Amino acid sequence: MTIPTSLSPHQAGLQAPPPPFDAELAGPVREILGGLPMPLTPELIPDRRRRSASGRLSDEEIRRGGAFEIEERTVPGPAGAPAITLLICRPVSAARPVPVIYHTHGGGMVAGSHRSTELIGELDRAQDLGAAVVAVEYRLAPEHPDPAPVEDCYAGLCWLAEHAGGLGLDPGRVFLSGNSAGGALAAGLALLARDRSGPRPVGQVLQFPMLDDRCGTFSAGQMARVGLWDGESNLAGWTALLGERRGTPDVSCYAAPGRAEDLSGLPPAFIEVGSVEALRDEGIAYASRIWEAAGEAELHVWSGAFHSFDEWVPDAVVSRAAHRTRVAWMRRVLAG
Repeated sequence: MTIPTSLSPHQAGLQAPPPPFDAELAGPVREILGGLPMPLTPELIPDRRRRSASGRLSDEEIRRGGAFEIEERTVPGPAGAPAITLLICRPVSAARPVPVIYHTHGGGMVAGSHRSTELIGELDRAQDLGAAVVAVEYRLAPEHPDPAPVEDCYAGLCWLAEHAGGLGLDPGRVFLSGNSAGGALAAGLALLARDRSGPRPVGQVLQFPMLDDRCGTFSAGQMARVGLWDGESNLAGWTALLGERRGTPDVSCYAAPGRAEDLSGLPPAFIEVGSVEALRDEGIAYASRIWEAAGEAELHVWSGAFHSFDEWVPDAVVSRAAHRTRVAWMRRVLAG
């Protein structure tokens, strides 16, 4: 079809059909959406939080039959703010000090926890790498708008860097890692750490990241009502975090990293998106801008994949490929 050139990218996307789903993902995504009210609205936030709580991982599930020893630490939050909780999962058999995956959970900025089911993927990667996972419990929007979430995560990262040695962790080999909203926070942490001369992460793993509150890309329109985190849900998540500031000049790059004018001096980035998700084009643009700033980024666009597909359909061929690819990249970074 011909898209009139007078339309904005988002408007053009609204007129374009989505790419096809991968054969192994098409059935599952229809089934998932059949039981998941979409798109996200303010009225659905309690529903999303209940769903997240129902999948909260237990201590035994996290220990994995003795592969990890775990503890929760209450550590200082940002100045003038409440303390935060860190879940520390250390491999039992690996020689210390071990690398660390610092996990910022997803949930559209409004739901999720440091024990949400996406922690399963982080633990899988940690087992393959002989690494620890430290997951931060940050305050959620809309009750706690920006900058509360990213500042909570930064306070946890600073505490980790200061106390890593006593925990058998290597402060020089910390990956920032997050999915969706967690990807936004991981990218925001990389920018904060650079600009505040804070802890220096070894890399950032940005899985299907929310990066730009302006929500104006072609894919945001193309997938406005397609998939598990569609364009309308993305708009609702950003509005919960930023309120009336969303889409205006008064938004920090630490909240919406896609707004950063300078992407130089960042740790190497692994960025991945699905071809059938609203966040596709902003992830591609972020990787391109890192390259333009002479930085290191590895970009993967998983054909036929929806947002966070591997968490929902872990046994699909493309999901297994995504896991292997993340681990391989992290291993290369650690070897460098």
